[in-house]
Amino acid sequence: MHVKLERRFFLKSSRLSCQDSVLYGLACKTHSDKNSNGFMSDIGSTQRGASTLVLALFVVVILVTAVAGLLFGHKLGYQRGFHSMETQAQQAIIDGTEATKALEDLRLSNKIATNQAATAKQELAISLANLKELRENQQSLTVENRQVSQLNEIYADVIAEKGGMPLQILGAKIEPLPENAFEYGFDIGMLSSDGQAKRLQPTLTLLNNDDLVEVPLDPASYAIEGIVRIRGRFMMPSGFKPLQAKLSLQAGGQTVEQLYDWKLGDKVDNMLPSLLDLPEVDESPIVP
Repeated sequence: MHVKLERRFFLKSSRLSCQDSVLYGLACKTHSDKNSNGFMSDIGSTQRGASTLVLALFVVVILVTAVAGLLFGHKLGYQRGFHSMETQAQQAIIDGTEATKALEDLRLSNKIATNQAATAKQELAISLANLKELRENQQSLTVENRQVSQLNEIYADVIAEKGGMPLQILGAKIEPLPENAFEYGFDIGMLSSDGQAKRLQPTLTLLNNDDLVEVPLDPASYAIEGIVRIRGRFMMPSGFKPLQAKLSLQAGGQTVEQLYDWKLGDKVDNMLPSLLDLPEVDESPIVP
């Protein structure tokens, strides 16, 4: 009996001890949990504060970077804009200078063109006046030529009725030219009694003491009915020095010969250097 009580007591005590242990463990656990929760709360608060600080610093860095970027961009844009405006201003000055020069050149060209136009107008007026005068002179000469032709026809008829005009030399000339060339000219007159044209055959011969040279004439024959003008040029044979020139004419059964001293072909001053510089043969009447 005693043993049983002790056992019960022991069991009871053991149960109490176990209950106390459990209660203590719960208390300890509760206290430990409380301590752990507080510590975790402190850590969480510290982390939240650090995160906030980091976020704030990040925001500050972003703001500083943005402000710096804005300032740099503004400065760069200002410099580029200023440089662009300066370049445009310089180009505008250059363009203005060129435009001013071009305007001055245009004014000068306009002035020159105006003067040229005025000069051309004056020259045109002078040319028109000269042309008018030439037309009037031409009309006057045409009238005079018709009158002379009419008068010549009358004279020819009168001369023909009186037996005609015999073959004769009205004028003669031989003139020196460059490059040992010479120009000849002869005015021949004849009018037959029947008033018809006759065939004239002229011959020009150069003479010296020992030899003679016949000058080829072009054309070789002429139709004569009043006055014929024989004109042409020839080259003197090398080494030949004429003393006389003889002109022989045959027309309508008549023959005429005439000798001329070579003084007709004497040298003249101020001779042209080449035959190419000579004008055409002069058809004007030969003055005796």
